[in-house]
Amino acid sequence: MYRKGALLLAGILGLSACAGFGPTTVSRDRFDYNAAISDSWKRQMLYNLIKIRYGDAPVFLDVSSVISQYQIGGQISLGATLNNNPWSTSETLGATGNYVERPTITFTPVIGDKFARSLMSPIPPSAILSLVQGGYPVDLVFRLLVHEINGLRNRFGGDMRAYATDPEFLALVQKMRQIQLAGAIGMRHTKVDKQEAALLVIRGKADPAIDAMSREVRGILGLDPQASEFRVAYGAIPRDNQEIAILTRSILEVLVDISTDIEVPASDVEEKRVSPTFAETVAGEKVAPMIRIQSSPEKPAEAFVSVAYRNAYFWIDDRDLRSKKLFTFLMFVFTLVETGDKGSTPVVTIPTG
Repeated sequence: MYRKGALLLAGILGLSACAGFGPTTVSRDRFDYNAAISDSWKRQMLYNLIKIRYGDAPVFLDVSSVISQYQIGGQISLGATLNNNPWSTSETLGATGNYVERPTITFTPVIGDKFARSLMSPIPPSAILSLVQGGYPVDLVFRLLVHEINGLRNRFGGDMRAYATDPEFLALVQKMRQIQLAGAIGMRHTKVDKQEAALLVIRGKADPAIDAMSREVRGILGLDPQASEFRVAYGAIPRDNQEIAILTRSILEVLVDISTDIEVPASDVEEKRVSPTFAETVAGEKVAPMIRIQSSPEKPAEAFVSVAYRNAYFWIDDRDLRSKKLFTFLMFVFTLVETGDKGSTPVVTIPTG
C-alpha cells in the first residue's frame, strides 16, 4: 500500500509542478486563439456587410486583450486502522487532482470618436499611394477606395446615391495597371511649403509602348504632358495641370458600396425587406462585381467565411480566389486607417491565487 501511495504522490506532485506546465501552453494557446480571433474577425466583417445591405447599423467589437489563467493541483491522503483482532485491519488510500483554465477576453466596442476616426474619416490619399507603392494592384485600390480622381467618377452602389462608373475612370485604372506592371509608376515624399507632400511619379521613356500609355493617362487626367511628377491632394478638382486630386472614401462608404453586390434571397426583395442587387452597366455592358457574396437557405459546405442572418446563410466560396483576396484586402485596409489616439485600454485585474 505504501509503495502505491508513494507512486501516486509522485504523480500528483509532478502534475502540479507549474514550472514546466506554463511554457507548454504558449505554442498551443497562441495558435488556437489566433485562429479563433481571425475566424471571428472575418465573420464579423461579413455580418456587418450584410447588416448594411439590409439597412441595419453596423457594430464592431475589437478584441482588446486575451488573458489565460491556469491552475493545477493535487492532494493525496493515506490512512490505516489496526484493531486488537489480528485478522481485522482496514486501509485507506485517496487522491484528488484538479485542472482549471480561466480565460479572460476583453471586447471593446468601436463607438464615438473611435468610430468616427476608423469608419467615417476619408482614407488619406498618401495611404492609397502607399498601397500602390507596396505592390497592390492600382486598379483594385482605386476601384475600391476612390470616389473621384481629377473629376472622373468611380461607381458607388449605395441605395441613396447609386451611380455607375465613368467609362474614362475604368480606362484610366486599366492603363495605370499596365504602367504599374512595367514598374513605371510610383510615389515619393517631399516638402511643399514646409509641409510633407506626396508625389505621384509616372515614367515611360524606357519603353515606347509604356511611354505612349503614360501620355494617354496624362491626357485622361488633364495633366501636363511633359511632367513626370505630380502633386497629390485630397479633393475632386485639381488646382492646375500639375496636381492630381483624389476624392477618397471612408471605410463606411467602402462597406456600403461593397454591400450592394451581395446576392440576397428573391423573397426578401419581393417583400421589400432589401433593395435589389446593384447591377452596374458601362456603355451598355454589364460590369462584373469586384466580390461575390452568395446566399442560400442551407449552410454551405465549401465556404471561406459564412454567417447566418435572418433565414439565410451568406457566404464566400472558398474556391472564389478573387473574392477571397478582395475580402482579405478589405480587412487589411480596415486596420490601416486606424489612426490617432486610440484611447485608454481597459484595466483587467487577474487574481494570482
